[in-house]
Amino acid sequence: MIINADSQQLYADLRILSARPTAADEQVAHHFLYGVADAAEAWSVGRWSRSVAPLLDQLAADGQAALIVGGTGLYFTALTRGLAEIPDVPNDVRDSAMALYDAEGETDFRRRLAQRDPVSAAAIEAGDRQRLTRAWAVAETTGRSLSDWKTRTTPMLTSGAFERLIVDPDRTALYDNCDRRVRNMVETGALDEVKALLERQLDPALPAMKAVGVREISAYLKGESSLETAVAATQQATRNYAKRQMTWFRNQTVDWPRTSG
Repeated sequence: MIINADSQQLYADLRILSARPTAADEQVAHHFLYGVADAAEAWSVGRWSRSVAPLLDQLAADGQAALIVGGTGLYFTALTRGLAEIPDVPNDVRDSAMALYDAEGETDFRRRLAQRDPVSAAAIEAGDRQRLTRAWAVAETTGRSLSDWKTRTTPMLTSGAFERLIVDPDRTALYDNCDRRVRNMVETGALDEVKALLERQLDPALPAMKAVGVREISAYLKGESSLETAVAATQQATRNYAKRQMTWFRNQTVDWPRTSG
């Protein structure tokens, strides 16, 4: 059994751009949580956690093992360290927080937030309006700070119940593979995949619309760039994304064993 832990491979609309397992791959072993979401949906780590939990329970009951594979670091954080189940923030509270931020400006808003959640106010990077207003909205909605919610976590997997492994390839080989992957995508239908997404006129803020390659190929399809430029831009974005992934895993999983691939 193979379980997906990649936020983009969740989406049915991104088989090519996310390099999901092929139909032939899926015939070799059971695959779960691949292509289960529509591009109009916004899956979060919380929703993924709730979807993977029954699979883990069934595996434990049957005494079976599985490979959990992917590059979304927060999913592995949820598995091994736990993530807080923070209540949803009502739209009116969220909108009110954003309006307050816009009226006061970041400096005054951050000072106001520090009175209710000093940890978040100090930790959130400059210019991050979304996280600042979310921290305020969570405190406003629940009466508890976001930083307090984050301390109350329970790992999904118990210590000793899993083996860990990071694939950490040579950087030059990794980037070469990224470039080759993009060329292969373009040759096997990535343009049609992006075209289908554009035709749906989805909210650009949706996770699927932010997938690497969507913006770059969209520019070509709209006549704003050449295909050569779109391919080069997608290759660069893919290399950048891979670098961020490896940096995250290097910093957050320092005690995990590694292999070059």
